[in-house]
Amino acid sequence: MIEIQTLATGSTGNCYMIDDGRTQLLIECGISFRNIQKALDFKTSNIAGVLVSHEHKDHCKAVKDVADRGLDIYMSQGTADAISIMHHRIRPIECKKTFRLGTWTILPFDVQHDAAEPFGFLIANDAGDKLLFATDTYYIKYKFSGLTHLMVECNYSYKILSENINSGRIPEFLKNRVMKSHFSLENVITFLKANDLSKVQEIHLLHLSDSNSDEKLFKKEVQAATGKLVFVP
Repeated sequence: MIEIQTLATGSTGNCYMIDDGRTQLLIECGISFRNIQKALDFKTSNIAGVLVSHEHKDHCKAVKDVADRGLDIYMSQGTADAISIMHHRIRPIECKKTFRLGTWTILPFDVQHDAAEPFGFLIANDAGDKLLFATDTYYIKYKFSGLTHLMVECNYSYKILSENINSGRIPEFLKNRVMKSHFSLENVITFLKANDLSKVQEIHLLHLSDSNSDEKLFKKEVQAATGKLVFVP
């Protein structure tokens, strides 16, 4: 069993905690360490490590403070170079090379985003649970089997984005940036349908745009497409 806690999600900051009852992991640290502490009732001593997907501030804002507090932080070498913080707690990891943190086995994989070397993570525990985490990518080229939990970005829909551009609410020049950097509702559904969801217990839709999304619609559409329990934190 995996417990997923969203501390923050969206363009203002991202941070998540996963717990299998034996080992706790943080994914992203895009909010202040003080706010991380508050969200976890100041119980951070059991965190085995922190995974960071890429160098954008809404995902890595607290890297230095987290490292100074004695937590190891795992990211690609490209992300570490882009963040430019030298610290012995920052541990570079390699694409498609697994590593262990407590009861978790973690496989980083490449995603598509306007960042130096962004990663998604396939995270499995000793009990047979398997979680996919992917954010800030406009598609995922891999297929996965045996997933029990998904945490995936669902940033915008083509229809809402187009309506906002046509009405002048969103500048035209931002369209390509959004479409080449973030996961749309339509692409998320295509990705989900291409994968084996037979064991999936929960789907968490992350990082919704403030202006180009519709929480109720996204939840309804993904539930209809998958028949699974969907959360929009």
